[in-house]
Amino acid sequence: MTNITEEKKYNKWIVVLSIAIPLVVAILFGVRIPNVEPLSFLPPIYASINGLTALILIVALWAIKNRKQVLHERLMKTAILFSIAFLVMYVAYHMTSDPTEFKGQGTIKYVYYTVLISHIILSIAVIPFVLITYVRAITNNFERHKKIARITFPLWLYVAISGVVVYIMISPYYI
Repeated sequence: MTNITEEKKYNKWIVVLSIAIPLVVAILFGVRIPNVEPLSFLPPIYASINGLTALILIVALWAIKNRKQVLHERLMKTAILFSIAFLVMYVAYHMTSDPTEFKGQGTIKYVYYTVLISHIILSIAVIPFVLITYVRAITNNFERHKKIARITFPLWLYVAISGVVVYIMISPYYI
């Protein structure tokens, strides 16, 4: 079986997850669990996880450029696990807490919403890129893996860093 044939076995899952994850998050984002204490301790934790994910991605890039494939693989799996942990905490927080309004005025408000909206859009767009990149790695299709990783890496890095920026900008307004 060729690498591309092996890859194709995963295509259905990539499509399903790329649609299901944002859809489920959007649905759960609107759900409030009644009579539950807000999980107000989570935002700094999941923002820190975003920051660590960015750091892991950078170290993973260094590792592969220095031919440390096992380290690269472990770091990338960790980055995926951190992204999943972030998502679970993010949804849990929003299911137990009212939305926080950004109260900044003037230029900073436009900066905040530009970063926030680009973060949200790219966090959805990066899902299939991460999944395809991962599948190409586990199917040993490293040439195709490298090609898409050149797109996935900056997108994922931006999402991780912009998540931290959004948190820093909104954190003064948490109740």
